[in-house]
Amino acid sequence: MPLMTGIVGLPNVGKSTLFNAITQAGAESANYPFCTIDPNVGVVDVPDERLQRLAEIFQPQRIVPTTFQFVDIAGLVKGASRGEGLGNKFLSHIREVDAIIHVVRCFEDENITHVAGKVDPASDIETINLELVLADLETVEKRKDRVERQKKSGDKQAMLEHDILVRLQAALAEGRPARSVELDKEEKQLIKSLNLLTMKNVLYAANVSEEDVARADENPHVQTVKRIAAGEGAGVVTISAQVEAEIAELEEEEKKLFLQELGLETSGLDRLISAAYRLLGLITYFTAGEKEVRAWTIREGTKAPQAAGVIHSDFERGFIRAEVTAYQDLMACGSMAVAREQGLIRLEGKDYVVRDGDIITFRFAV
Repeated sequence: MPLMTGIVGLPNVGKSTLFNAITQAGAESANYPFCTIDPNVGVVDVPDERLQRLAEIFQPQRIVPTTFQFVDIAGLVKGASRGEGLGNKFLSHIREVDAIIHVVRCFEDENITHVAGKVDPASDIETINLELVLADLETVEKRKDRVERQKKSGDKQAMLEHDILVRLQAALAEGRPARSVELDKEEKQLIKSLNLLTMKNVLYAANVSEEDVARADENPHVQTVKRIAAGEGAGVVTISAQVEAEIAELEEEEKKLFLQELGLETSGLDRLISAAYRLLGLITYFTAGEKEVRAWTIREGTKAPQAAGVIHSDFERGFIRAEVTAYQDLMACGSMAVAREQGLIRLEGKDYVVRDGDIITFRFAV
């Protein structure tokens, strides 16, 4: 199943506008709460300049980037954990995604209604975080009651899980997210089925006006978001959803000129997509030849056979070895022939951990 990042936030903060710009999927966007009731899912190419440079060397018939899924989720309001607004549906949709992009309104516009009547990023963030915490607290308490009964029978796993739940309950009761509790790999596996909302990694998207896009760091609302994110260990990408929506309609050359006029090197969307990709601990490896140059997504730490399995299950089942060249080595050599002459094409076995940027040819037999 492909990994997904959910775009969340209060109503009318620019979620759907941003989603449209990312995917050009035409999600409905309007100036009233709950416009987005059912989540819209869009697939987007992950920007990677390495693909083009590899294409210059291999001259392939086609170039295939790796992709990423974004989900536009309905706006949340205070009381969602108790079912207010579209609360229950909203929360269930968040449970299905792997990470969260929290869009925060950082612009003033009297023509766009704010659900709380004023633009206040700190309050907006607190509203959503509190609802997620309250929903998780209810989940943990229900599970804890059930595990306590199992614990009385001497179930060792129940005893271990109970200890974890006590720690989680204490953190959530203090308003802290579940991810703030230090858990080892085994402990995380024990409570994985809870699918806690606040266990998911968060990236804040500070949505600014077109006027502020080139000087976003001076925006006091953006400064507030960055301060809160720093306290949570979360990342921040400053973006103007409206500007990105306009850029998305331009041809490539027009896009470059527009970005130059705004004083930007890259679009906010490219930065957001790349940041979301890293948020999930993903890396890219490449396969390259005359037919195609293609990027593949794997989790950081994936070994060669499992990386091969992303291409086809037969590659993993019949894995023999991987012929690996580091991207930087190939760029320095200028061709695979030179890289081979210089001994920069390595033969790796089943225990090899694939690195970001590896160019790989898999050998297999089934």
